[in-house]
Amino acid sequence: MQNSTYSTEHEDFRSLCRTFLAREAVPYHDQWERDGIISHELWTKAGTAGLLGLDAPEDFGGGAEQDFRFTAVFVEELICARITAPGLVAHNDIISSYLAPRTTPEQRSRWLPGLCAGKLIAGIALSEPDAGSDLAGIRTSAVLDGDEYVLNGHKTFITNGENADLVIVAAKTTTPRGASGMTLLVVERGTPGFSRGNRMEKLGWQASDTTELFFDNCRVPVANRIGKENAGMGYLMGGLPRERVCISTVAVATAEKMLADTLEYARNRTAFGQAIGSFQHNRFLLATLDTEVTLARVFLNHCITELNARRLTVTDAAKLKWWTTELQVRVADRCLQLHGGYGYLKENPISKEWTNSRVQTIYGGTTEIMKELIGRSLGL
Repeated sequence: MQNSTYSTEHEDFRSLCRTFLAREAVPYHDQWERDGIISHELWTKAGTAGLLGLDAPEDFGGGAEQDFRFTAVFVEELICARITAPGLVAHNDIISSYLAPRTTPEQRSRWLPGLCAGKLIAGIALSEPDAGSDLAGIRTSAVLDGDEYVLNGHKTFITNGENADLVIVAAKTTTPRGASGMTLLVVERGTPGFSRGNRMEKLGWQASDTTELFFDNCRVPVANRIGKENAGMGYLMGGLPRERVCISTVAVATAEKMLADTLEYARNRTAFGQAIGSFQHNRFLLATLDTEVTLARVFLNHCITELNARRLTVTDAAKLKWWTTELQVRVADRCLQLHGGYGYLKENPISKEWTNSRVQTIYGGTTEIMKELIGRSLGL
């Protein structure tokens, strides 16, 4: 998965990631998938290896790497190792987008060392049973009472929902309808009134713990508020482009891996006396997929450059997210088809890639929402 966008320093970091995952993750991954959650031990080992809090200040144990390419390398190596644990990526996104840049010095001192060391795990709670991509429709509320907020509501589909020690919760703090009046609060493990549902059984990403979260008169100190009251939607709009680039990195890396595996299969699998890749239909299909994946990589690299320069727009992030994730689903479908009956077996990696790919067009904002954002940017 090497890429000309990356320097020698990035490739050295890639070697570190690859070695770490081969030693500390791959041997235990099947068990994590059976359990539906990765072990706490991996988090602390990842922290010790310097794989968490890549963008956080060194003073707090972070890598101080204000360069998304290091995160992209880590994501690509997770995909290369077939680690179905997006919670690691979400944890780093939360640190980079919300907790490192938007917290007070006191909050950073309180949270970042543990998060960078893997002793604390982060989650973000946005989606609700009646509000997914439409964040303006959330109903979770927080009412100020002295120096605490009284938080009530119900969140769902939360990555790291069970493992998380800190959860950023989006809540309405004023009554107007729409996006106004949203505030971000950090709820810590053990806070009275904060509870979690059982692990949700999903189609894919089996090693990722996903749960519902419940807040019943949960009292959250004002000291746990991120930024200003009622400014939460703006903070989310600032953080979501990075999340969407992360999801797109997963999409492109996965498409590249599936395509490489399928090309190898198509060269060696024979039917009617010849390699299946030599049939014109299959050859043209693979040529098309190879071209589309190459173009997706070029656009991803462009958006990573723009993100690093603080120039990436919400619109371009939306374009990237919808195009690359829809491509990932299409590549997964076509590659499984080329594997024939063997591709449908659980033991074949392409079947797992096909299953894991499907959610990519849903979380982080559905394809339809991405197109809506793009359409609005066109003045339509």
